Amino acid sequence: MSPTQRFLADAVLPVDEPGRILTPGAVDVVDGQITWVGATSEAPELNEVVEHRVGGLLMPGLVNVHCHSPMTLLRGIGEGLPLMRWLTEVMWPREAKLDADDVGWGMRLAAAELLTYGVTTTCEMYLWPDAVAQAASEAGLRSVVTPAVIDAPGWERFGSWEQQAYAAVEMASRYQGHPLIEVGIGLHSAYTVPVEGLELAAALAIENDLLLHIHVAESQNEDAGVREQHGVSVPQLLADRGVLDVKRVLAAHCVWMSDEDLDLFAANDVAVAHCPQSNAKIASGTARLADMISRGIRVGLGTDGPASNNNLNLWEELRLAPLMARLRDLDAQAISAPLALELATRRGADALGRQDIGSLQPGRQADMIRLDLDDLAFVPFTEAADLISHLVWSAGSRAVTDVWVGGAQVVANRACLTVDVAEARAQVNARASALAGGG
Repeated sequence: MSPTQRFLADAVLPVDEPGRILTPGAVDVVDGQITWVGATSEAPELNEVVEHRVGGLLMPGLVNVHCHSPMTLLRGIGEGLPLMRWLTEVMWPREAKLDADDVGWGMRLAAAELLTYGVTTTCEMYLWPDAVAQAASEAGLRSVVTPAVIDAPGWERFGSWEQQAYAAVEMASRYQGHPLIEVGIGLHSAYTVPVEGLELAAALAIENDLLLHIHVAESQNEDAGVREQHGVSVPQLLADRGVLDVKRVLAAHCVWMSDEDLDLFAANDVAVAHCPQSNAKIASGTARLADMISRGIRVGLGTDGPASNNNLNLWEELRLAPLMARLRDLDAQAISAPLALELATRRGADALGRQDIGSLQPGRQADMIRLDLDDLAFVPFTEAADLISHLVWSAGSRAVTDVWVGGAQVVANRACLTVDVAEARAQVNARASALAGGG
C-alpha cells in the first residue's frame, strides 16, 4: 500500500451532510481513494504521511450528468433554432460527416474545459463512443459513456438501432473494471427509436446491469408528438415498454412532465438530469425541479452539449437551477444554496447510481477540487454558512485552481496537465472549418 497523501486546506466542504464545513480541514488519500476526512486538529497519526498544504477550499469535483461533449466541434451552430429544427436542419447533417478522429479531438478539448471548470465526472451520449472513452481516459476525466442508439439521418453507418444497442453492450464488456470509464446504453429518445427499440434497449440494460440514459420530454413538440402517435405521455410510453423496469434509468431534461409523469418516475426510482441552461437557450421550457425533489426523485445537473449551451461550465447550471426554480414557483426558498451544491456533486452521483463519487467520504474516490478563497467573491466571510452561499451565488468556476481525479492531479494553477490544449484547439478549429465548408 502506498503512503497516505494528506491534503491540508483552510476549509474542507465534504458535501456529506448539509452544511458541514471543516475550517481548517484535511483529507487523507491512499491509492486514489479517500480514507479519512476531518478537522486538521483531529487528523490521525500515521507512520507514512506525505503532506500537501494546498490551502484554499477543498470540495468534491462536480458531476455533469448529461452531456455530448465532443460537440465542441459544433459549438455555436444553429443559433436561434428550436430543438427539432436545430437537430434536423443543422446538427444531424453536420454530425453525419464526423469521423472517429474528429470526435476524439472534440472530446479532448472538452475534457480540458470540463476539468479546468472543476468537473471530474461526466455522463456522455454520442457517436464514435470508443473515441469518446479513449480521449476522456487519456485526460484523466472520469466518464460514464453511453453509446447512442438512434434511428436518424446520417447514423446508418453505425448500423440499425438494433445493431447499435448490441454494440453498446459489447463495448460495456470491454470496459468492465476500467478505473475511469463506465459504459451504459444511450437510448436517444422515444421519438428517434421505434417502440421495439425501447423494448430491446431496456431488456439489454436489465440483462447486463447497465445504466440506460435517455432524453425525455425535452420539448413541447416532443410531448405532443408522442401523445399523438401513442396516446400517452413519454414517461407512460417508457413504462409501457419496460424502460422504467431498468434498475438505473437516467432521464435527461424532463421539461414537459405532468403530476402523473412525476409520480411515475418517483414510483420507479427514475433519475433526472436537469439541464436548465440548454433548456433556456433552445426555449424548451423550465423543468419542475422543486416538484421533482419534493417527490424524492434523484436529480443531478447537466450542461448538455456545447452546441446548445454553449459551454461546459457546470457552475452556471448550479446557479441557474435554483434561480429558475424560484422564478418558476415564485418562491425565494424553493431551492437553497446548499441543495444546489448537492445537485452538482453528491446528488449528481446518486442520479448516476454511483456511490463512489460526489462527496469527500472514506471509501469514495479522491475526486477533489481546490478553490481560491482569496477570490473577491468570497468577501465578506463572517460565518461558515457564507462559504456555501458565496460558492453558489458569487464565485463559480473562476475560483477553481486545482483538480484531482482519483487522487491524480489533472489541473494545477488553472492549467490542464493532461491535455495538450494548444494542439486540441488547433485540431478542433481545423476540423470544424472542414465540416462547415463541406471538406
